[in-house]
Amino acid sequence: MEKKYKLKVNNQYEFQLAENDLKSLDSVKTGTDSLHILENNQSYHVSFVSEDFNGKTYQVKVNNTSYVVEIANPLDLLINEMGFALNSASLVSSIEAPMPGLILEVPVAKGQEVQEGDALLILEAMKMENTITSPRNGIIKSITVKQGQAVEKKQTLITFE
Repeated sequence: MEKKYKLKVNNQYEFQLAENDLKSLDSVKTGTDSLHILENNQSYHVSFVSEDFNGKTYQVKVNNTSYVVEIANPLDLLINEMGFALNSASLVSSIEAPMPGLILEVPVAKGQEVQEGDALLILEAMKMENTITSPRNGIIKSITVKQGQAVEKKQTLITFE
């Protein structure tokens, strides 16, 4: 399966690129932070001005015009597709099963206050244990599953107040 990437330029334009699209570029590295690209008989001089590796944001200059580029890799796209998108944690009111499986452990209780990143439950799926963590700070309103219960994909497991 081909890896796909999503690029957002200047927080305005979005592009979908596949790994083969990147490999097919006619590019030559011209310096430590620059390269030359030839595409459809057009010449592009690209230089990387700054980077926020953890934020996946880069400032680049293409033919002396500056752009801010955000890159979402295949894992980022999968996380977004599953409803666990970054920056949307404050909007999350419930946790759904990302896949069918078996609940192995529920270390939280109704009314308990949890912090972002706290373990909410452990779901076994495809012979792997998956720890589902809290996407935000909050209080557990209800827990609709118990240890040993089989769950289906998208089934509501926990809701927040």
